[in-house]
Amino acid sequence: MRPSHLVRPSLALLLAAALSTLATPAGTARAATPTTSASVAPVTVTSSEQLAPGVTYGSFEVDTPRGAAVGYLLTADLRKNRVSVDLLHPDTVAQRQVVSAMTNAQGAIAGVNGDFFNISETHAGVAPTGSSSGPEIADGQQLKFAVPTAQRFGPGLAPGTSTRDVFGVGVNGEARVDTLSLTGEVRSGTHAIALSGLNQYALPVGGVGLFTSAWGTASRVRSTCGSDTSRNDPCSTHTYEVTIRRGVVTAVGQTPGAGAIAADTEVLVGREGGADALDDLAVGDRVRVHEKLASAGAPKLTFAVGGAPILRDGAPLAGLDTRTAAVRSAAGVSPDGRTVYLVALAGRAPASAGLTIAELADVLRALGADAAVNLDGGGSTTVAVREPGQAAATARNSPSDGTERAVANGIGIFVGRH
Repeated sequence: MRPSHLVRPSLALLLAAALSTLATPAGTARAATPTTSASVAPVTVTSSEQLAPGVTYGSFEVDTPRGAAVGYLLTADLRKNRVSVDLLHPDTVAQRQVVSAMTNAQGAIAGVNGDFFNISETHAGVAPTGSSSGPEIADGQQLKFAVPTAQRFGPGLAPGTSTRDVFGVGVNGEARVDTLSLTGEVRSGTHAIALSGLNQYALPVGGVGLFTSAWGTASRVRSTCGSDTSRNDPCSTHTYEVTIRRGVVTAVGQTPGAGAIAADTEVLVGREGGADALDDLAVGDRVRVHEKLASAGAPKLTFAVGGAPILRDGAPLAGLDTRTAAVRSAAGVSPDGRTVYLVALAGRAPASAGLTIAELADVLRALGADAAVNLDGGGSTTVAVREPGQAAATARNSPSDGTERAVANGIGIFVGRH
């Protein structure tokens, strides 16, 4: 479905408009001009408009063996000093909200949905938390880490990738695909316990996770369910929880709890060996907790959202699915890290034939991306836009569910935020 208010001019004019912000400075690896891959037909831009200096929105089509796939493209030129990209998110980690509401609440000009999330459960009596599978960093604040890869929701990952992979932007204002790791410990006197989780719906077997006020009110029991090899394995029967307020242990128990966590309070949850380690702490003990998300690349990331890598150094990753076509979302970045591409496909056929993950990688490359990640798709795929003169952003892609699905997070484009 194309935006009905847009007139379809000649292809040459459309391409010029869509690519007006994509000029690549001299000396970069390759020009940010759409190219074609041997795996997909050329991408045809069918509409384009400028939302603000450095930000464009439009639609495109690409022919597939199943028919035409229709999609929407947002571009953000981070070289413009008033344009930035950051995480769209609800008030807490364990919560969901529709993309248009997050876009409007945070003052973004446009956005797409983000990471896969804990939307359903097979564990009796355990409610889905609604939290994402991968890490989250918003405006420099580290909100959560990644669940074990086997506990992820969504299609299979390319070999060598994991839930720790993210799409983000560094303090230098350049976007990139990176990998995050968690370092941290719980120390009481000479006793130290390594942290293996931060505000996440699943902990590694034998691990200890930290939950803060950013988590929200959802039960922490889900963090002790499943295993490092299967999301559906039973919940652990060997658990322990420790509550710390202003550096002092105030409560201990054998079952993870629920409810809001105060800003001056931290909760530690352990399973198996992690439970044994926490059992050494007693009410009244003084405890120091330190945690940090570190990226494999430099510099430090100020924004990050979980995503499955599909494109690296201008080439699709090996092992991407070539059979299952679906409604998909993706985020990509130009070779110089300065142009961000956000893609969301239209709803299901007959509106669009959908794309396989391999085809999605080819399309991102054709649009100018050098690196890209696959985001949550299907009914989660949403693109929300606030056009000049409009008071609020609205969903534009006719989501597959017929209405917007509440999701864990998204990627927003901001103008004049900082």
